[in-house]
Amino acid sequence: MSTLNGMIGRKIGMTRVYSEEGHAIPVTVLEVGPCTVLQKKNGQREGYEAVQLGFASKKASRLTLPEKGHLKKSGCEEGFYCIREFQVEDSSAFELGQVLTLKDVDIKQLIDITGVSKGRGFQGTVRRHGFSRGGMGHGSKHHREMGSIGQSAYPSRIIKGKRMPGRMGGKRCTVRNSMVVDVRPEENLLLVKGGVPGAVNQFVCVRFK
Repeated sequence: MSTLNGMIGRKIGMTRVYSEEGHAIPVTVLEVGPCTVLQKKNGQREGYEAVQLGFASKKASRLTLPEKGHLKKSGCEEGFYCIREFQVEDSSAFELGQVLTLKDVDIKQLIDITGVSKGRGFQGTVRRHGFSRGGMGHGSKHHREMGSIGQSAYPSRIIKGKRMPGRMGGKRCTVRNSMVVDVRPEENLLLVKGGVPGAVNQFVCVRFK
């Protein structure tokens, strides 16, 4: 079968495991798969080879008509909450409706994990960028303000990219070269060292190298 370089998963939470030497290793537990093949794309029609995977079953009553029409081609009776696309060398090696698990992929020691970071809302410069606060005395009048942001003469404007208050988090980000600590295919679990972007139960994309 053609090599699959990624799958969809869900962040379960964090825990710790112990090495043979007795050292505690903080790990994030990911539920990766099972994923269902919903669509195949080839070089003649789309210009590249890829497969579309679905993860986390959704009741048919919650599907829209376009979703039902798309899933009907793959023979799936239920829908999926998360649908992502992964490039492969040869999409003809996969079948529509095929269910893929961790047993079907060759997992290396290092993987890339993509998710959406936790949204922190509108934050000031102290929390968002780590600015230092001013004096806390009554006459200071400069406690958590950001300070000067522009110039009175040239160029008489705020430079683009200035670190200022604004929305923090809630962005798509990737943690690269996360170390795989343990793989449990029978439970669809993947244990990786360190943190993973996103909240608990949030969808993530795992790419194998």
